Amino acid sequence: MDERSGIYDDVLNESIFRIGKVTGVEGRSVKIEVDKGKNHSNLIFKGESIQNISVGGYVKISKGFIDIIGKVEGESIKENRAKNDTYKNNDDNFHRILTVSLLGFIDANKFERGIKELPLIENQCFLLTQNEFRKIHKFFDPGKDTPIRIGSLSLEKGQSIDLGINSLFASHIGIFGNTGSGKSYTLSKLYHEFFKLHVDNDDFIEKADFVFIDFNGEYINDNAIIEKKFKNTFNLSTRKTQGAEKLPILKDSIADSAFWSIFLEATEKTQSPFLARALNDTYIREKLDSEDDFKSFLIETIHSATTQNDKSIEKSVITDLLAEVAKYLGDAADNIWDTFYYFQNNLKFHGNNQTYILEGWFANNDPNQFEVLIRNNFANVKYNESDISEVKKIGLTIILKYFSEIVRGFSNKEHLSPVIKRLEKRINDIEKVITVDEEIDSSKNITVISLNDVNVTIKKVIPLLYCKQIYEAKKQSGRANSYLNIVVDEAHNIFSDISSRESEQWKDYRLETFEEIIKEGRKFGVFMTVASQRPADISATILSQLHNYFLHRIINNKDIQAIEKTISYLDKVSFEYLPILPTGTCILAGLSAHVPVLLDVSSIDKKYEPDNKTLNILDLWKDDH
Repeated sequence: MDERSGIYDDVLNESIFRIGKVTGVEGRSVKIEVDKGKNHSNLIFKGESIQNISVGGYVKISKGFIDIIGKVEGESIKENRAKNDTYKNNDDNFHRILTVSLLGFIDANKFERGIKELPLIENQCFLLTQNEFRKIHKFFDPGKDTPIRIGSLSLEKGQSIDLGINSLFASHIGIFGNTGSGKSYTLSKLYHEFFKLHVDNDDFIEKADFVFIDFNGEYINDNAIIEKKFKNTFNLSTRKTQGAEKLPILKDSIADSAFWSIFLEATEKTQSPFLARALNDTYIREKLDSEDDFKSFLIETIHSATTQNDKSIEKSVITDLLAEVAKYLGDAADNIWDTFYYFQNNLKFHGNNQTYILEGWFANNDPNQFEVLIRNNFANVKYNESDISEVKKIGLTIILKYFSEIVRGFSNKEHLSPVIKRLEKRINDIEKVITVDEEIDSSKNITVISLNDVNVTIKKVIPLLYCKQIYEAKKQSGRANSYLNIVVDEAHNIFSDISSRESEQWKDYRLETFEEIIKEGRKFGVFMTVASQRPADISATILSQLHNYFLHRIINNKDIQAIEKTISYLDKVSFEYLPILPTGTCILAGLSAHVPVLLDVSSIDKKYEPDNKTLNILDLWKDDH
């Protein structure tokens, strides 16, 4: 009785779930002719209503012992003519034809993505059972990975979607969508669920690091994504003069000549080599370590400038040297402006003798006395090395090297002066946002850097400087020792390959740095999460390296095309959803998901939400009186 009952159930299931047969195969694209009785929107099975096959649904094609799974991308009507070319006057004139794209197959009771075999003509096609549907949407291996719940299927209410932590976070992630589509919320959801499981684990704190580059200040709040006690936050500002937070940068990182060449927009032929010479000049750098050495260097340079009898070395070279030095010293030096005014008022060039004169003494006749006069005017200058920041010391090193080379005739003033003019402003800006340390505090492994209150130049510089620093450190530490994840929201600010406000040299250096991280980082345990409103503006190299995508509403055609070129496995139906997705709904596609799915991202506690709520203007203008 049980055996006969089982056979009866199988026959019943086949009769209800069968929808048609294969009539054409062209690579991954398959044509299915739907049975006449299966053209209704719903089917009745054991007293329950089952949704019939339609565009966006899944079908199973049985080929012997292999079940091939495909997704319906379109449907059409084929008209049959009688042999005498007259139309039949009944319903048999028309056949419903489905266009199906193959996704994978069920093997050993598990869904596998990819094509193992192609179907044959006349193979039977079926709707999926509930069990088969769950297999396709089970995106993690219970024996090898730990799941986190992201949300539920938008078109199949009640079907939750869990992703494996390893398959998702050991990959590069892309989150894209127009403003207000839920992009930042999805980013917060992913990392909140991840941190919630691991943030109290000592190994996690010791062996994993997360850096959030936050251009709009959405994650800087105390509890955004995770509680403040678990993270370091740096709310940087180039507008505040006092009390602003500063990001710690290692001494070796800030002394990189390649960085300063880019930061100061130095020319390739003359200015960049000069900056490399300056920052590698240990002799000058050591002169900044004590008051006597510092003053001796200035005295030697001024003495050399005034005793060479070189007409090209104008008086302004000496006075400009002192004025530039005074700018960088600030309160760290006393009386240097008195020395500046002394030389400005007393140093003259004697035309007849073709030499400098000071207090009646000629430089070419009395060089020793001339040196005594110069030295005497530095007697009251006080210099406190400990009051000068490392950033200002870099500026001073460049200034001293510049005047040293001008005085000795090694460089041309006109060639180098543009980079010197940019130096003071750039030094002041970067000093407002960084502090130079010998080592970085590692007691917390989550770092949030807000760039909401910094100028455009610093917005580009800080992510480059900091990410390069931590990436290089990770490369040196070894391949499997630890994990690093760099999260960049509004990534088009620094990953764009289109910019009219910066030089080609700066753009190339910036992109090459981040492209290396995303291309080579996986070998060293470094991964990136890239979120942006404008995927079309992001470097194609960076887009192509992403493994998992969360695609919210995207309206601009260029952005849609950029995604389409990058994600080869995203089906036509999913692309057509992109411009009409509601807020909070996204398309999940990538290596962690067997098939692209339409996903409603589930909520997180309000205190963990990003600070990006859309303004309600009616509440703003509400009259309470």
